[in-house]
Amino acid sequence: MNRRASKIASIEDASVKKTSEEVIESEYRVNLDGLPTSDQTHRRLKNRHIQLIGIGGTVGTALFVQIGSSLTKGGPASLFIAFTIWCSFILAISHCLAEMVTWIPISSPFVRFADRFVDPALGFAAGYNFFALQAALVPFEVTAFNLVLQFWTDKIPLVAVIFFVLLCFAALNLFAVRWYGESEFWLAIGKVALALCMMAFTFVTMVGGNPLHDKYGFRNWDPSKVPGAPFAEYIKTGSLGRFLGFLACLISASFTIAGPDYVAMAAGESEYPRRNMPTAFTIPYNDPDLLNALSNARPGAGSSPYVIAMEHLHIRVLPHIVNALILTAVFSAGNSYVYCASRTLLGLALEGKAPKFLTRCNSNGVPIYCVGVTLAISLLSFLQVSNNAAVVLQWYARSIIERRC
Repeated sequence: MNRRASKIASIEDASVKKTSEEVIESEYRVNLDGLPTSDQTHRRLKNRHIQLIGIGGTVGTALFVQIGSSLTKGGPASLFIAFTIWCSFILAISHCLAEMVTWIPISSPFVRFADRFVDPALGFAAGYNFFALQAALVPFEVTAFNLVLQFWTDKIPLVAVIFFVLLCFAALNLFAVRWYGESEFWLAIGKVALALCMMAFTFVTMVGGNPLHDKYGFRNWDPSKVPGAPFAEYIKTGSLGRFLGFLACLISASFTIAGPDYVAMAAGESEYPRRNMPTAFTIPYNDPDLLNALSNARPGAGSSPYVIAMEHLHIRVLPHIVNALILTAVFSAGNSYVYCASRTLLGLALEGKAPKFLTRCNSNGVPIYCVGVTLAISLLSFLQVSNNAAVVLQWYARSIIERRC
């Protein structure tokens, strides 16, 4: 008798759970101020997924490696001011978009908001421009993954590296959105840990906590010790050259610190979106080793000002740890771009601005055709096979910067 009662109770619990999941699925799919919301995606991203996607997706791998190029162009002061100004804009945009996606948590929200609140022409232009940007960033990150890997060895066949990375992207994005959420959760933890480690490394070493016991402090900001510091001249000399250096740093900041568009993309697949969505340098600018690393395109983290500083201070193990974390950060970035590009294409299809078959999802709520189109564009990564990886990376970087500008 007790067994039968317990069986009935478990069936009732399962029924209640299923009903609650159906409510989560349908609560935000209807009557959202006239916007079409009848897509087939599933709300499977939990609050912890959203939080780490918001933190990790905002910071690009350029913060750890390519920031060295900006340092040589503008100097430490221009770099600091440029990143401060850009982050202020990003903070304001984040607050505005958080309010909107909390109010209307739909798939591909900010692209469709442009259509709804401004003009359909803007929605069309913004949608395809953002899709092209995100799709182009995937082969960019695949190429960067290979370059970072070369910090240790160049014996692994290039085709094998590209195939492995694209296969992982496909596996994480085609089966279920929760697998994407889990992968980004753990990969973003690595990116956050890397950022915290770099800040701790900078502070500890600048007060003398290094093998050389060199308390360098703000020495590299002192013009009496570093000629031209703290503002470097770029292209031109004098005030104009320093201003151009600042502009170069500002452009770099816009490429390095992304907007809230990545976490906003998850609004249509987040559990309880109205609860979860709202909560989401140690060497001089003219250092010869940094200039040499940039001009010779040293692989992996070899061009990072942090790694060069570690080498100057005779710290042996940290460069390999940094390179390993950068490798995971590059993979995380490429994984996010596949997700964002596919969901942008889904939003365009839901608005009737792309073929209707792109709205179809599999049983797990994944827009498989949108993911397929994105991964097809990612096959451009194989351009590395017949061209130098650094050259291909430069092609992608130029096209990406032109689209952002």
